Amino acid sequence: MVEIRRVNLPGVGLMHSFTTTDGVELSVIAHRMGASDLIAKVGGEPVVNIRLEEDEARTVADLLGGTRIVESIAELDDLPGIPISWAIVDDDDVIGGRPLGSLPTIDGVSLVALVRGHRAIPSPPDDFIVQSGDILIAVGPEEGIQRVFHAIMHDVGEDADA
Repeated sequence: MVEIRRVNLPGVGLMHSFTTTDGVELSVIAHRMGASDLIAKVGGEPVVNIRLEEDEARTVADLLGGTRIVESIAELDDLPGIPISWAIVDDDDVIGGRPLGSLPTIDGVSLVALVRGHRAIPSPPDDFIVQSGDILIAVGPEEGIQRVFHAIMHDVGEDADA
């Protein structure tokens, strides 16, 4: 099995990398704003550095046999009257290692699923412990979803209505 290294890049996003059997280091930097960088290094020197927009990164993942769980959820984004969004839990997010129930309750917002690895967990219970790398999927008013996602990163357990 290939060992994948994961590095949080504060203010940028998350980098995953591994070394191929030929000694090429492949890295993907997933920026918080949606774009991704695909980087290949040989002997520590970059030989390829490609910026991919969100749809391009999904296409590359599909070509390589990537999962379609989150992408399928993204396709629901256009349903009228049902805002849906998701957040990836990073190493430095305060929800990591804590139960979902420690998030503030916001009227109209529901955490409908959690994706861990290649497995979707619908309606996770309040005592479900969140881990770095988990993807939380929420539906509800956009402003409320953003408040819950802010709590994931910054202030779990604080009164969201304050």
